[in-house]
Amino acid sequence: MIETDRLILIPLSHDQLLKYIKDDHSLEKEFGILPTKKKISKSLHDALQQNILPNVCSKDKDFIFNTFWIIISKPDNRIIGDISFVGEPDSDGEIEIGYGTYEAFRGKGFMTEAVGRIIDWAKEQPKVKSIFAATEKSNIASYSILEKNNFINIGEVDNMLSWKIELN
Repeated sequence: MIETDRLILIPLSHDQLLKYIKDDHSLEKEFGILPTKKKISKSLHDALQQNILPNVCSKDKDFIFNTFWIIISKPDNRIIGDISFVGEPDSDGEIEIGYGTYEAFRGKGFMTEAVGRIIDWAKEQPKVKSIFAATEKSNIASYSILEKNNFINIGEVDNMLSWKIELN
């Protein structure tokens, strides 16, 4: 668990991921917070079932880089979004992040704050040297979060922008 003034970021265990997928508010009950309305897209649901859950259980994988982290707003006492790494650092020490803010909590700076805190956390991890992210060109809100956290646009392919920050 890591925190900011307004947020708590918690990496989910296998059982907690199952509750997240079930989306019956049992996860919120476990953490003693208010229920949150969220939509789990088919692609996210598939990723959770096919990649994230098996990787979290694998003895060969580092759990912390393979799970979902929920983001709880302290003032709202609710889950407001999530953030994750797309696997462990590669041979160059690069990790990829993905994130999403639930609709009711967008535009309040929560994800900018969460990404900033994840960057600080990653700097403390000896194997991590840089962070990569990809956003759709049309998703101004998403790439604004990266720009505010000093990511550099390193290229584009089709409708996607690539971003990177070095952690030296």
